[in-house]
Formats: sequence, structure tokens, C-alpha cells
Amino acid sequence: MDLQNIKDTNRRVIEQFRAGGEIEGMHRERLLLLTTTGARTGTPHTTPMMFHPNGDRVVVIASNAGARKAPDWYANLVANPTVTVEAGDESYQATAVVLRGEERERLWAEITRAYPFFLDHEEKAQREIPLVALTRA
Repeated sequence: MDLQNIKDTNRRVIEQFRAGGEIEGMHRERLLLLTTTGARTGTPHTTPMMFHPNGDRVVVIASNAGARKAPDWYANLVANPTVTVEAGDESYQATAVVLRGEERERLWAEITRAYPFFLDHEEKAQREIPLVALTRA
């Protein structure tokens, strides 16, 4: 899928998510909207993505569908870890923390057991897929 198609799909998903109805081809209960601040531009960027619940926080997966490079939103939150999360019917500020070591490994095993396609993404990308915990501020 080319970049313009991805942008068009993301725009459609964001509109459908915020409208509160069904999201064509996706499971609403597994999606959130993440708004990061551009690392270079300082402008807000919203990206729809799947998440994994983990206690009082959610974990997002920077797989970029198996691309060699991590997604732009990942670079943005590393530069500025204050983000906005829209999940279900609520919106809140959160702090993003990249998971490392045993915690990352444990959650990666959980996530890939539930969603084996992330293993395909990792193999295709030839990089460790970052996991990021989003904790309500």
C-alpha cells in the first residue's frame, strides 16, 4: 500500500472512530487514536492503531506493518512523550514509555500469542518491534 493510500485509510478510520460508529474492516474495541507532537514540526499528528490492554495502561506496537523503519509516531513520542489517547468514548493525556528488557519480552510474547501476525511484521522488518506503554497522566 502506498503512502497516499495509507493516509487516506487513516483519515477515514479517524473520522469513523470519532463519529462513534462502525469502522469499516476493523474492530473498534481494539483501536485507539494516538496524537503525538511532531519531533521536527511541533504539529499534532493523529494515528489510528491497535492496542494491547495492560492493567491501567495500554501498549501500542510500533510495527509499521513490517517496514524496516519504525513509524513516524514512534519518533514523535520518543522526542515528546506527552501524548493524547482517544479510546472508546474518552480522550485523555498520557505519558509514553518505550518498554525494554524483561517487561518488553513478556508483553511481546503475550501480544504475539494473541496476534501472531506481529511475528510476520518483525521478520519482514528485520528489527525488534518497539512496544510503548501509554499511562494516563
